[in-house]
Amino acid sequence: MNPKVDFFFDKAKHWQKEFEELRTIALDTGLEEELKWGCPCYTYHEKNIFLIHGFKEYCALLFFKGSLLNDADNILIQQTENVQAARQIRFKDLKEIIDLEKVIKTYIYEAIEVERSGIKVEMKKTKEFEMPEEFQKKLEQNHALKEAFESLTQGRQRAYLLYFSSAKQSKTREFRIEKYIPEILNGKGLND
Repeated sequence: MNPKVDFFFDKAKHWQKEFEELRTIALDTGLEEELKWGCPCYTYHEKNIFLIHGFKEYCALLFFKGSLLNDADNILIQQTENVQAARQIRFKDLKEIIDLEKVIKTYIYEAIEVERSGIKVEMKKTKEFEMPEEFQKKLEQNHALKEAFESLTQGRQRAYLLYFSSAKQSKTREFRIEKYIPEILNGKGLND
C-alpha cells in the first residue's frame, strides 16, 4: 500500500467501497501501487499494468495493454473506437467485483505476463487516421503549416486528426482547424 495513493480512496464519494475492494485485489497480486494521472496505478518493474478509475455510471480497471489480453470472459471494453491499446473492465456495484474476483486476478496476471514478454501493441500509423478534407486543403495551400504539422510528434498529429475529424459538420471542422493553425505553427499539440 502506497500512502501517496490513500487520498484517492479517502476522497472518493460515489465508488468508495468498490475502489477499496479493487485496491485489495490489486495489492494481492504483488504489483507496486503508485499515483499516476490522479489515479491508483499498478506497475510491474516500473511498467504500467492497470489503473483504477471511476466515472458517473461505473468504476473500472483500465489495462494499458488490454487489447493484447485473451478476454476469455468477454468483459473487456474499448472506451471509444479510437482507443488502440487500453481496455476496461467496468463495474456497477461491489457485489459484481466480489463475484468476479478470481476472473479479475486472472486478467491481472495475464496483463503482467504480457508486460513480462515485452509484446508491444501494434499501433495504427498516423497516416492510417482519417485526414479531414478541410485540413488536407489547408496543408496543400500552406507549406509552412504542412511542414509544422509533419514535424509534430506522431501522438500530437493523431490528436489533431482525431479532433478535427470528430466534428460532424464541415463548418465545425473548418472552425477547429482555423483555431489551431497558430498552435500547430508554434509546434504545440492540441493539449499543450
